[in-house]
Parts: sequence; C-alpha cells; structure tokens
Amino acid sequence: MPIFSYNCQKCNNEFELLVGVTADKADLECPKCKSKSIKKATSSFSVRNANTNDSSCATGTCSTGKCPTCF
Repeated sequence: MPIFSYNCQKCNNEFELLVGVTADKADLECPKCKSKSIKKATSSFSVRNANTNDSSCATGTCSTGKCPTCF
C-alpha cells in the first residue's frame, strides 16, 4: 500500500496516510480535526546510493562520496 501526503483544508495540518489502492476516498479524514476536507499534496522521493566510493560519484571527481551529485 502506498503512503500519500495530504493537507487538511480546515486546520492546515500536513499528514501522511497509508492508503490502499481500492480505498474509498470518502473515508479519508484529517487525524487532527477529523475533517474530510483534505487534499492530496504533491510529494517527491529521492534515491541515494549507499556506496560512497569515488566510482559512485556522478561526476567522478568526488574524493569523499558525499558531494551533492553523490546523493
């Protein structure tokens, strides 16, 4: 089941919910104020290579493996 980010239109609470693909959207509510007036937020994700040697650096010039292009 995917995790989605939401914003409550009533209390401005930002929260995440684990939502099943077939879940009824009418049942979703803000955990803080219980309002059903929520809007799915735009979210992003990132991927980080756990290997920190120079060969993993996108530019090939990093000596620490911790430059912005390695993340």
